[in-house]
Amino acid sequence: MSTVPAATSATKNTRPQIDLTVVRREELSPHMVRIVAGGPGFSAYVNNAFIDRYVKIVFPQPGVDYAQPLDLWTIRETMPRAQWPFTRTYTVRWVDTAAQELAIDFVIHGDEGLAGPWAATAKPGDTFTFTGPGGAYNPSPDADWYLFAGDEAALPVIAAVIESLPADARGLAFIEVDGDADIQHIAAPAGVQVNWVRRNGAPAGEGDLLVSAVADADWPTGRVDVFAHGERGYMKALRDVLFVQRGLERKQVSLSGYWAKGRVEDDFQAEKKLPVGKI
Repeated sequence: MSTVPAATSATKNTRPQIDLTVVRREELSPHMVRIVAGGPGFSAYVNNAFIDRYVKIVFPQPGVDYAQPLDLWTIRETMPRAQWPFTRTYTVRWVDTAAQELAIDFVIHGDEGLAGPWAATAKPGDTFTFTGPGGAYNPSPDADWYLFAGDEAALPVIAAVIESLPADARGLAFIEVDGDADIQHIAAPAGVQVNWVRRNGAPAGEGDLLVSAVADADWPTGRVDVFAHGERGYMKALRDVLFVQRGLERKQVSLSGYWAKGRVEDDFQAEKKLPVGKI
């Protein structure tokens, strides 16, 4: 794990701190857990207009003494960066303002990482802190059809975007998972075909199954709106498929690396400013 938390340009005004309480944990598949959260802190949560809304969950560093209640922005103003809590970025799968609840889905890899192990053992009554939400994408209403591509890290946001589409939408989705047990129900419009690309035990972030599935697909006619997110190497390869092979315009494509094989998020975020991290 990186010993230095990722730098940030966010402020308490652009990404307010929200403190929520776990309401329930749902086992979605062998490798994914959903945390539904709410409680009194939900009143401070302000939804945004983007479908790909995300939050940055705060994980205090063991052995560092933080004043309570935890105030992330005060910590960042008064403590050295090496002692800041770590943050991990996660999509908000859905928000129910009437019930005052929201859901966040977590990929689980045993004891690996910070967020996954926490989510795997979280129980009702536990509290956690995040900042946000942020976001940048909504499906183009002018598109003739939609193309989605991603791995488990992007599954929650791809599912949320697909479920936001109008009933008459057309499209193709390619989602890489480990195997059949990881397939989830997505309430897709009848005209959106969801294809599950199975690694069958191969390591995540390796191989070319996802890229080949997109490159070899029979694309519908008309103007496409693309949402492709996931492992950085996958996205670099898809960049060539979308822009070089298919000749798409930049404004047709939302393309981003959510993670990089062999990197914790703090290192991954720092590398975004370097050539290796640019997509």
